Amino acid sequence: MACELVSRFGGEVPESNDDLESLPGVGRKTANVISSIVYNAPALAVDTHVFRVAARIGLSVKAKTPLETERQLIRYIPRDLIPRAHHWLILHGRYVCIARKPKCGECGIREFCAFKDKTEF
Repeated sequence: MACELVSRFGGEVPESNDDLESLPGVGRKTANVISSIVYNAPALAVDTHVFRVAARIGLSVKAKTPLETERQLIRYIPRDLIPRAHHWLILHGRYVCIARKPKCGECGIREFCAFKDKTEF
């Protein structure tokens, strides 16, 4: 990948997601991470945490793929907050809305959450 980055882009990390995804080993999620972190672009990477948390708390509805989740999320999140929303959702999924045993008693958005299997305090 490094050779292609040098030969095709003069050693600079490209700004466009299409250019990023043209590099070997770079998919949509990685391109979105680079775009949002490096260029502060309104790109939202959907990993397993974001996918799960968005569905649980009701930010995505019946999304079957990360791309469907991404499209639903960016429709409602203000553009200037999209680069940070990825991190908020990841951290919430890692530390509060844990996959196997969510810590609903510690959750600051419990009253707004759509997760039907909330755990008790």
